[in-house]
Amino acid sequence: MPHRPKRYVRKSSRSAHRDFKGQHRFEHWYVGNQVYFITARCRDKYPAFASEEAKAIFWNRFEHYTNEAQFFPWVVSLMNNHYHILGYCREGDLLGRMIQRLHGSTAKLVNDTLPSRLTPFWSEPGHQDYFDGCIRDEKQCRRAYKYVLTQSVRHRICSDWRDYPHTRAHLPLEPALRRALELKAFLEGVPYKRYEKGRRRRTR
Repeated sequence: MPHRPKRYVRKSSRSAHRDFKGQHRFEHWYVGNQVYFITARCRDKYPAFASEEAKAIFWNRFEHYTNEAQFFPWVVSLMNNHYHILGYCREGDLLGRMIQRLHGSTAKLVNDTLPSRLTPFWSEPGHQDYFDGCIRDEKQCRRAYKYVLTQSVRHRICSDWRDYPHTRAHLPLEPALRRALELKAFLEGVPYKRYEKGRRRRTR
């Protein structure tokens, strides 16, 4: 991971527009020097990445665009119809473009391998076509790393994540976590709505 860059925060405006299913679109946070969890799913959970050819396309485009955007993946899991990423984003302003290009080129090339084209290719109810979350602290980071790492086990593809070739641990958790703490790469002090709702339910 690189030397610590200057921290800045920018977020997309919360859209008043709706997606193709009538759901409000989520805003996206673009934060430099930040550990991110990113995930996206194919429309209607369609298994667009079921073939090895389709998976190879994803990995090729993923490597290209993460390098271009100075995004450093820690652990990534690609399943038949979705992916999860945990990694370090050095330049927040490059993140949205990275995902846009990854999704656009992957959708086009994978669609060329499918019996019928999936259009739109990516979607998630209530989101645009992906979700990004800024990791708040060490505890959340550990949970996210384990979650991404064990996707193949959770989906009962295998009993050991090491046996699944499309989970790729680019960095072990402990050194990655130590470096993130040195860089102050967590968005500490900013409430995470998903977890805040759970806390409120428990205190009622």
